Amino acid sequence: METVRLTQYSKSAGCGCKIAPAVLQQILKTDISFTCKELLVGYNTNDDAAVYDLGNENCLISTTDFFMPIVDDAFDFGKIAAANALSDVYAMGGKPIMAIAILGWPVEKLSAELAAKVLDGARSQCKLAGIPLAGGHSIESTEPIFGLSVNGLVQKNNLKLNNTVNENDLIYLSKPIGTGVYSTAQKRGVLKIEDYAVLLNTMTELNSLGNELGKLSYVSAMTDVTGFGLLGHLLEMLGGKKVSALIEKKNIPVFENLSFYLEQFIFPDNTTRNFNAYQSHASGMIDLDFMQYCDPQTSGGLLFTINAKHQNEFETFLTEKKYFAKKIGEIVSEKEKKVIFV
Repeated sequence: METVRLTQYSKSAGCGCKIAPAVLQQILKTDISFTCKELLVGYNTNDDAAVYDLGNENCLISTTDFFMPIVDDAFDFGKIAAANALSDVYAMGGKPIMAIAILGWPVEKLSAELAAKVLDGARSQCKLAGIPLAGGHSIESTEPIFGLSVNGLVQKNNLKLNNTVNENDLIYLSKPIGTGVYSTAQKRGVLKIEDYAVLLNTMTELNSLGNELGKLSYVSAMTDVTGFGLLGHLLEMLGGKKVSALIEKKNIPVFENLSFYLEQFIFPDNTTRNFNAYQSHASGMIDLDFMQYCDPQTSGGLLFTINAKHQNEFETFLTEKKYFAKKIGEIVSEKEKKVIFV
């Protein structure tokens, strides 16, 4: 089969495809209302998934996520898109139970065999998560698009939301920042082979830690870092609360060679979009900082807060379970800016 670079068939890549925050708010604005007492989480708080109360202290988590290719290899694209969609269930503290596929394919430009590889990549990730890829829907489209709709379950007491932080909480991040920069470097043909391996390993790693975090009562809030970057998702967590996030730059995990690409001004267009949307709410971003903190992540890490009194207990838990998460800051009383990088 002829070698095909999927990223050359799409305008944007991965979660960088997201519609700008201000535009999205315009789209979601409506005068139509419907009340459903079983709906515990809808779209009003920009959380990761919808949650429906099934009764008997059990809840259904429902989400969908899809995007255009972020890597050239079809199988890898399927794996990444699946991991990214599954993450929304994990970010609510839940466990996925079933997925269905969403496929848009330019059949006159790209072969059916390539589309089959995308699906197989997704199947491999669903198998890793212990769930079936049970069906789906496909259309012919001008650009390749793929993702999953995923259902999951969570006990009501274990449900985690994105905007329930408390003052004095500690902030943790479970994956390094840099997928937007690395994927842009790949699209331009300048990403080093060893860095591609790091990129792929990060984006295909399941955020199953989230299901474990759901069981910990001292985990107060949780989300995952995707298209709005670290800064954007931090601001969603703070919401309208009278608190701020104090973030220690030196503690933010980033890809080892990230500066090599940043110094060449390699970053996605949507980094600038995120910066324009969020920079007025932040202080301490200097020089090339915005390229990191506003970098749109695809299948990024879990961003969560814990009660500070349980720090030692939690870090022992991470060591024993062999999970990675790094403390990057804390929730403090409200300052002039919502996010302060120091």
